[in-house]
Amino acid sequence: MKKLVLVSLVLFFSFGLSGCSYNTLTAKQQQVRGAWADVEAQLQRRLDLVPNMVATAQSVGVQEQEVFGQIAEARSRLLNASQAAPAEAKTAEQREAVIEAANSFGGTIGRLLSLQESYPQLRSSEAFMKVQDELSGTENRIAVKREDYNKIVTEYNTTRNQFPAVITASLFGFAEEPFFKAQPEAATAPPTIDPNAMRKNSNQ
Repeated sequence: MKKLVLVSLVLFFSFGLSGCSYNTLTAKQQQVRGAWADVEAQLQRRLDLVPNMVATAQSVGVQEQEVFGQIAEARSRLLNASQAAPAEAKTAEQREAVIEAANSFGGTIGRLLSLQESYPQLRSSEAFMKVQDELSGTENRIAVKREDYNKIVTEYNTTRNQFPAVITASLFGFAEEPFFKAQPEAATAPPTIDPNAMRKNSNQ
């Protein structure tokens, strides 16, 4: 008899959660995590490519320590944020940190790519142009994955904030997920660089 009551309670609880959108929220949350993992895969590709571009720029004589220092710092921030937890286990706050670091890193990449405007020899460097093409492709992939991620986040957040799902979300800790938005200044203004600040170190 007790076993029957226990089974009945379990079934009642399961159907109750289903009716309150628990299963739907869980499924959509997993979709968000999967989409985020795709974003992080492309961010990692960018992280791997940038050191090659920096090394190539340095090898042809561009020695702007400010730009390279900013790139190293931004890359370190993104690495730390990305490695805070596995992609599928990151909290909304941890994803926010990665988004902020990725936007900062993207801005420094723009400054590095702008070097070729001031240094014609970079345009003639096959290695630099090859890495630049790879980076451009990576940025396009990131844009696509970011769009896919934001679409899934929109669906999840919309479901989460509807009744009765919003009650279930509050009870079981389904937090809103952050959108991957570019920084306002990055979206409205192209990266610029002061040609007078750039210099070649003729002593090296």
